[in-house]
Amino acid sequence: MNRPRTAAHRRQSEAALILTLGLAAMVVSMMQTLVVPILGLIQHELHTTSANVSWVTTATLLSAAVFTPLLGRLGDQHGKRPTLLGVLVLMVVGSVVAATTDSLTWLIIARVLQGAATAIFPLALSVLREQLRPERLPGAMALVSGTLAFGSGLALVATGLLTRGPDAGYHQVFWLATGLAVVALVAVALVVPATGHRTGGRIDVLGALSLAGLLVLVLLPLSQGHEWGWSSARTLLCFGGAGVMAVVWVLIERTVADPLVDLRMFTHRPVLLTNVAGLFVGFAMFTLFVGVSYLVQMPSRLAGYGFDASVLRASVEFLLPATLLSLVASQFGGVLVRRVGARVTLVLSAAAGAAGFAWLTADHASAAAVIGAGALVGAGISFGYAAMPALIMASVPHHQSGIANGINSISRSVGSSIGSAAVTTLLASKSVAHLPAGVPALPAESQFTISFVLAGVAFGLVVIVALVGLRGGPAPRSTVEAGSEAEATPQVREAPVGAPA
Repeated sequence: MNRPRTAAHRRQSEAALILTLGLAAMVVSMMQTLVVPILGLIQHELHTTSANVSWVTTATLLSAAVFTPLLGRLGDQHGKRPTLLGVLVLMVVGSVVAATTDSLTWLIIARVLQGAATAIFPLALSVLREQLRPERLPGAMALVSGTLAFGSGLALVATGLLTRGPDAGYHQVFWLATGLAVVALVAVALVVPATGHRTGGRIDVLGALSLAGLLVLVLLPLSQGHEWGWSSARTLLCFGGAGVMAVVWVLIERTVADPLVDLRMFTHRPVLLTNVAGLFVGFAMFTLFVGVSYLVQMPSRLAGYGFDASVLRASVEFLLPATLLSLVASQFGGVLVRRVGARVTLVLSAAAGAAGFAWLTADHASAAAVIGAGALVGAGISFGYAAMPALIMASVPHHQSGIANGINSISRSVGSSIGSAAVTTLLASKSVAHLPAGVPALPAESQFTISFVLAGVAFGLVVIVALVGLRGGPAPRSTVEAGSEAEATPQVREAPVGAPA
């Protein structure tokens, strides 16, 4: 047998697998932000209210939170490839429904189906762990993770390009989503192999339902609080109900024989603190997207600041550089994880993000400063996305990798929801004084400054988490290799999380 040819074929197969899963992750991240610039257009075309149209984004967020851990667990139990294909089929169906409907109800249902596809990301990381050589795994995870930030920004640009002109409509945006989803489905069907790692077992239905209830009760008031009022009865009841449901969920998971989430894994310090870091990074990412997008669209003559940018200009000129740099940075993120370790990479990520938001806080009056600071934050987010999966993978057994990465994905979604809610609330809480009659209220410039400060603080907290909370953990390169070896050793693979090797 020709060994060099065999080795070359393996490298080509691994490269094809990485690119395919990166494409799938990019497409699902696009689904989350695709509608953000066109909510006003959807509201106008469907003749509805801003409160009703906000469910177009809220439905996707809630669906992602509910289905990501459940589908991640299904992938661990019954195989990643069939679960990936099933999720992508849901995304195709949801995209077609959204592209063809003129009903708000059906559009929300379609967004629920699209939101379920968020489970693609943890499933993709699990496939990489099973299929790649240990030395290639950090770089591959970094690239696939980096496509999340890239896809989120690319969706804003694509939406801006598709909705130019007086005859713009929202349907073509969802036809783009349909095409991308079909490409991803075909690529996964052709490239991703069937894997032998299936744990089997029953689905923890009670655990899944209680976790879904907990996440809905947390995310619903976060996404709707600015409409309901933060001190309203609905908001307070949701948060109170979330506390009760958290207790119920913990009690269920501690008593069932095959829990959805092994609480030992959930509370294992590296996993717990990586999820905390994910929450802060998600908060900062959405603060960048929402804050900069609103800032540059402010009419400078009326507000005294801003760049009078259209949605298209805001996306292409001010957000696209950060998006492109995040994709490039994902390549270096894998190198950093392999060379200096995931913990140090996370520190560098947070330092870059904090520096970028400090720059935005000090100077957001020039286009060069906004673009440069945004690009620095984008690089920081990409490094963070490269480090967190490596930290998770090094800390959990093989058969829990899908659910573990699913929980980390949820932590970033919760952080994004908090960031979106915080920016929206801050911008609405103080307006520019002395506006002409008939001009709608415009947020005061100080509110943007506060938003950027909070995002910088979030990155500062990530530095503390990485330097103090994750101190003493194993170096990711050795842990990835050790984890790979452990997977071949049954008694180590089945050891409790956190147990000594």
